[in-house]
Amino acid sequence: MENRVILVTGGTKGIGKAICLKFAQMGFSVATFGRDINAINALKSSLSEIGKPFIVDKCDATKRKDIQRFFETCVQTFSHIDVLVNNVGVFIPGKIQEEDDDTFTLMMETNLNATYYFSKLSIPYLKKSHKACMFNICSTASIKPYNNGGTYCISKYAQYGLTKVLREELKEDNISVTAVLPGATLTDSWAGTDLPSSRFLKPESIAEMIAAGYNLPKGTVMEDIILRPMEGDIE
Repeated sequence: MENRVILVTGGTKGIGKAICLKFAQMGFSVATFGRDINAINALKSSLSEIGKPFIVDKCDATKRKDIQRFFETCVQTFSHIDVLVNNVGVFIPGKIQEEDDDTFTLMMETNLNATYYFSKLSIPYLKKSHKACMFNICSTASIKPYNNGGTYCISKYAQYGLTKVLREELKEDNISVTAVLPGATLTDSWAGTDLPSSRFLKPESIAEMIAAGYNLPKGTVMEDIILRPMEGDIE
């Protein structure tokens, strides 16, 4: 069997890291990036123990040149892509009327633009895969706005819309496109919270569902995956 490759954007922490480790354990080569050198090195160490080839690099997904450079490294190393997970994102709470313009720009560039550019770059390679899948990590904020969600909700609604457009465009190419909409997940976005861990999803739960989506028979697509903590959304 040809070596399978997964590209995970922003995969050195949280949900992205859990996905990288899960798919490496499934036998995939992994390509991912982050900005925190300590997190990069920690993931490298974990992937080394699993033993599959990997790329873990430094990249700023708000910069087109960084995106292009990382992507070129990925395809020069592995030559193909079977699974793309658009995971990179940022959450800054606030109200539209109180946010500054830089906050709007940062979240739109990270949560929406990066998904657009990585998808566009990856599609020609996914078309060549025997079994190609794209998973976009949206949010329950993609379908339900909440107070103090501000631009985060806007960016996630837009990312969800982009995912639906890609689903329609890529049907004829047999590329499955899935929107993953997790509720509150215990990642760095919630650092310092005094809420109990039971009020959050675990990143590993999301990774398990993405693996399940990939493992469906070819020709079947799980269009939306919605996950929430058992006790419901955090308001």
